[in-house]
Amino acid sequence: MIPRGFPGRLPEGETLLWQGAPDWRILARTALHTRTLGLYFAALACLAGVTGHMTGALSVAGLGLVPLVLAYGYAWAVSRSSVYSITNKRVVLHIGLAFQVTLNLPLERVAAADVRAGAGGSGDLSLTLAGADRFAYVVLWPHARPWHFARAQPTMRGLADVAQPAQILARALGASAPALPNVMEPEYKTMQRPLAA
Repeated sequence: MIPRGFPGRLPEGETLLWQGAPDWRILARTALHTRTLGLYFAALACLAGVTGHMTGALSVAGLGLVPLVLAYGYAWAVSRSSVYSITNKRVVLHIGLAFQVTLNLPLERVAAADVRAGAGGSGDLSLTLAGADRFAYVVLWPHARPWHFARAQPTMRGLADVAQPAQILARALGASAPALPNVMEPEYKTMQRPLAA
């Protein structure tokens, strides 16, 4: 049987450890900033209402629904078309709406894995790649770590329970190269390991 998000059967000796996808509500809130967008249009509608322009307030409120519906629709479509996978040999991101792309990231090329935990255990899991491997931010988005443009980091975004894949990935990285100390950053918990020369 071919696992979802893979172009074919797994090679002999490779085991699928975890598979998931972004939660469309979390993705809409964190990657597309729907709360900020909604508050912006609500503030504009309130401002128009306070100044006595009720027609303008209703128009702004109605127009504000359009980008929100589009953002939630896009997040839903991204969630339906994306598959994140962790095996004992690699991390696979099957992403894209119009053009499907499958990124195969061998564990030996992963220099660090960063966990950003949010409300209710949701969060993102970003990968820092070793060496000269690079991806364009535009190609990865929204599956890229925010604000890392020059060296874009492939990211499993909007996971409902980020702890489970983070622990699985930490064990897989540890098995592929022992010694994985934890380093704390302001928003991210980073799992790093020394790379072979």
